[in-house]
Amino acid sequence: MYVGTLSFDLLLGDVRSLKEKRSVVRPIVAELHRKYAVSVAETGDQDLHRRAEIGLAAVSGDTGHLTDVLDRCERLVAGRPEVELLSVRRRLHSDED
Repeated sequence: MYVGTLSFDLLLGDVRSLKEKRSVVRPIVAELHRKYAVSVAETGDQDLHRRAEIGLAAVSGDTGHLTDVLDRCERLVAGRPEVELLSVRRRLHSDED
């Protein structure tokens, strides 16, 4: 069993309130969950208007498949015009760790 995680650090565009922030972050979280069946949530910077941290986790029995899913998730977030992807932290864990 392999577990892959991604942590995205995002800079949001023209956002002036936490309500506007939610209207940007929620669709990204929902699309990742719907398209790739991963566990995903806003995990940090909840009190900042223009910054967001999104955490994502996926489980697979095959590292190739897991890497492919994580790559697709990263491309989806990087391709969103309303956010700037500042950094991505990727980790792969196996049950032998």
